[in-house]
Amino acid sequence: MSEIQHPETTEELRRVLTRAAREKRGIELFGANTKRLMAGSPVPGGFQISTVRLKRIVQYEPRDLTVSVEAGMSFAELNRELARNGQTIPLEGAYSDEGTVGGMVAANISGARRRLYGTARDLVIGMKFATLDGSLVQAGGMVVKNVAGLDMSKLLIGSFGTLAAIATVNFKLVPRPGASRTLLFSFDDVGNAMRARDAAIRGVLNPVAVDVLNPVLAAQLGLRGFVLAISFAGSEMVIERSNREAEAFGSPNALTPEEEHRFWTALRNVTARHMEKFREGAVCRISTALADCGAALASVEGAGHAHAASGVVRAWFTRPEAATRWLGGAVKRGWKGVIEFSADSVKPGLSLWPNPGGDFEIMKQIKHMFDPEGLLNRGRLYRLL
Repeated sequence: MSEIQHPETTEELRRVLTRAAREKRGIELFGANTKRLMAGSPVPGGFQISTVRLKRIVQYEPRDLTVSVEAGMSFAELNRELARNGQTIPLEGAYSDEGTVGGMVAANISGARRRLYGTARDLVIGMKFATLDGSLVQAGGMVVKNVAGLDMSKLLIGSFGTLAAIATVNFKLVPRPGASRTLLFSFDDVGNAMRARDAAIRGVLNPVAVDVLNPVLAAQLGLRGFVLAISFAGSEMVIERSNREAEAFGSPNALTPEEEHRFWTALRNVTARHMEKFREGAVCRISTALADCGAALASVEGAGHAHAASGVVRAWFTRPEAATRWLGGAVKRGWKGVIEFSADSVKPGLSLWPNPGGDFEIMKQIKHMFDPEGLLNRGRLYRLL
């Protein structure tokens, strides 16, 4: 039987992790476990540690635009607290409404607003984490600019808990804009959508998000054609000017605030709905150059979506073999990709990360430094670590 531990303090997290390591037991580390279908399945071990009771705001400096928070705090709850002071952490993506701060960072979740604000690596300024040798490591700090050498916290972002247990995370914050507006443009083919995308990101506009939905995904959201979604934020004056400039791309559908909220919420929840509906479903994510983004999206037969100003393309599949074929074709064209989400029942037959690249040797060396006996979250990083 697995032994589930719920530490309530950073020190208790350190002690629990150290005890499990001394007993040479496999350790499964997670937060709310909302992203259990993401990446690889952990190899069953004798020890499970959940951080969900580490849920306090440790330090919050609204004037400095910084916050330090424990890893088990709900990410949605944290943003609600920050909203009281007109601030936010602009990360969102699959299961971000239900996940924890630590889970968001460990899985490197980001969404449409990465175009303007970046990913977790741009927003995390420090971290405290517990290692298997019994140490509590403080990396970075509570200042936005840190010039002191290597920031070890960056190693844990996207590591899926294979290196150490995240205890607290420090973020730089972003002021919530006074107003926002999302414009939807519909096109008959992906080429016209991408030409409008080019005009949006190369002109005087500075959109927060530039996404393109293919017709299959658009239909799921009650829309038609290849849909280009452009989001702006700022003052009312900025919004009005952005609206006027964007009319050069076509005749937009300007969403009301309520429609805007529903649209982006539905879009980030596509994966959750898909994986709930299809027991053998899979989600693939690839990264391309901006020039190849349209071709990548056009190659998706089912539902497809692109963060079109970042080169990230996702495709949703009802069967694992279809996901494997599409991802294999993408890799042959030189695009990097993974099977991002898949059911546990089909993972053993899938190559989740078919071409990790030359950096993987460095990743294995780092893993050995932190966890030489391979105890922590075995198989979680796309089964390779």
